[in-house]
Amino acid sequence: MDLNQISRVALQLLTEFGLKLLGAIALWFVGQKLIDFALKLLKRGFRSQHVDPTIVSYLVNIISVTLRIVLVVALLGFFGIETTSFAALLAAAGIAIGAAWGGLLANFAAGAFLIIFRPFKVGDFICAGGVTGTVTEIGLFTTSINTPDNVQTIVANNKIFSDNIQNFSANPYRRVDLVAQLHHTVNHNEAIELLKGRVSQIPNVLSNPAPDVEILEFNLAGPVLAVRPYCNNEHYWQVYFQTNKVIHEAFGEAGYPIPEHHYTVSQLSNNGADNAYIQPPVAYQ
Repeated sequence: MDLNQISRVALQLLTEFGLKLLGAIALWFVGQKLIDFALKLLKRGFRSQHVDPTIVSYLVNIISVTLRIVLVVALLGFFGIETTSFAALLAAAGIAIGAAWGGLLANFAAGAFLIIFRPFKVGDFICAGGVTGTVTEIGLFTTSINTPDNVQTIVANNKIFSDNIQNFSANPYRRVDLVAQLHHTVNHNEAIELLKGRVSQIPNVLSNPAPDVEILEFNLAGPVLAVRPYCNNEHYWQVYFQTNKVIHEAFGEAGYPIPEHHYTVSQLSNNGADNAYIQPPVAYQ
């Protein structure tokens, strides 16, 4: 056995493999940079054509995955691996994985249907899959939603598509539902006119349709008013909080007594009899 010859052959093979490995690493990094550059150009082209961001995000995800698979196959071919056999193996693996992970394919199909039927788009405020928030991305398998408390939540597309979807951004305005409790001694017509005038002055409250203020129900304290201003979805919480503030301030300025449920407090007198007391109304401060 010629050890020198073996070492020369081994060194030659290692050198060739090392050069190929370095070349593959270089091709991988160059390929990744080219793919990222191509995706940026693609996004820029879509924006220049005013394509909907929802469709742009979905198409870019598909193209990105496809190009990276092509890059991996090219690298395998660089090492001398038969790519046709690899493609057949990849297809067989895809079938096996698809059979084992049917839910993954269901999420992919649901994502495609979300793009086709467009129940919502990126930037819409929705309630879907048990999550309420603003849609930031519709991906191949999942949808990203930012909740009002600024928590990014990832929801499976199939869960969204198979459940009810509420799109708060689809219509030009939405209604804010609040109530105002009146004391039974307050003139409800006067209170209704007072609130209609004050609520309509809140910034971002729409004049058409005008705010609704009507008697909703009655309880032991007195009438309960339904206070319902209308606004754009972007201004919902601002209108919500300011309407509550206006209700309190308007009733306080008008000197309306604070509503209370009528109840009795029993107290034993000197002769053992019970005396009943009713709490008197107190005005808003």
